[in-house]
Amino acid sequence: MTDDELLQVIEQAVRNGVTELDLCWQHLPSLPLEIGQLTNLIGLDLSGNELTSLPSEIGQLTNLTTLDLSDNRFINLPSEIEQLTKLVHLYLMSNGLMSLPSKIGQLINLTRLDLSDNELISLPSEIGQLSNLTQLSLNCNRLTSLPMEVGQLSNLTSLYLIDNQLTSLPAEIAQLTNLTTLYLSHNQLTRLPDEIRQLPNLTTLDFSHNQLTSLAEIGQLSNLTSLLLSSNQLTSLPAEIGQLTKLHTLYLNGNSMTSLVEISQLSNLHTLSLGGNSMTSLPGELKQLSNLACLYLDTNQLTNLPAEIGQFSNLTRLSLKNNQLTYLPGEIGQLSNLTHLFLNNNQLTSLPGEIGQLSNLIVLDLAGNPLTSLPTEIREKSGLEIRDFYRQQLERR
Repeated sequence: MTDDELLQVIEQAVRNGVTELDLCWQHLPSLPLEIGQLTNLIGLDLSGNELTSLPSEIGQLTNLTTLDLSDNRFINLPSEIEQLTKLVHLYLMSNGLMSLPSKIGQLINLTRLDLSDNELISLPSEIGQLSNLTQLSLNCNRLTSLPMEVGQLSNLTSLYLIDNQLTSLPAEIAQLTNLTTLYLSHNQLTRLPDEIRQLPNLTTLDFSHNQLTSLAEIGQLSNLTSLLLSSNQLTSLPAEIGQLTKLHTLYLNGNSMTSLVEISQLSNLHTLSLGGNSMTSLPGELKQLSNLACLYLDTNQLTNLPAEIGQFSNLTRLSLKNNQLTYLPGEIGQLSNLTHLFLNNNQLTSLPGEIGQLSNLIVLDLAGNPLTSLPTEIREKSGLEIRDFYRQQLERR
């Protein structure tokens, strides 16, 4: 958009008294002073441009409640923003912000602040003045710590801290009693803070890709429905995990699990991921998880499946890829609700005919197995996608 075209857009918007203006992805390097005439605006989208600063006249848009400055080239937060005290939503992701000014605390009506994908190494203590915040996103920065004032964000329900350099959390995190969602994956945390147990309303907790070795404090989070612990250093689970009776999703892939006794009490578990744990056999405790719909056991060292696999009658997805399976029990045909079965990269030379009983199966991945033929029941099954890089080698009789 040229300068003249932009002026025409602004002039027309002024004449029409528009309240929403979308100027995203127009390759704008700057804004004209005339932007200040749009005093009726409540929403302004300037994302995806080449802005490095804002004219002081932007401060005249005192009715703005939503401002999107994401995907620009801001290194510092434009000082003019502090005048926009009615802002409710402020989006600043994907810029080059290295710090926030203390005056950020003046935007007391903010409920959503997104600072993801910047270069922040710290937050000012004044962040605690944003007491109306419900969602704070700080993913993909360089934060090594959080200020204790973060505990003043008493209305916060969602806190995103993915991909930073955090080694600990302030004790004041315990004051965020309305928090329901906490994402801390891809940091350098070695333990769950004791204060986590004081967040009774947490439903989603993501500590994947850290350096956790234990989960001693987890049992009191009785409202958890999703617990993501992939790629840590866990070898076992505490007995207290059995108290998480509302748990729906549990990711434990990429650990060194040797014992799963405690999960047998998680009767509401729907999705369980145990990939990459060097398991040599199917844990017997799993058979008590009668509501499992998705079970991921890929990249282990399984050589066979027990007949009990047929008891998982609610399974819709079963992933066994990258193991050392040499055969499948006929009981796999009892998984009548199965829609996706991943068996790629094993040592299967044949499949049981009972697999043809899987009437709901739509995807069967057999790539990377030394199969030379398929059962008639599979060959004649309509609507089934068979994925096999060596399919041309299979006999079709």
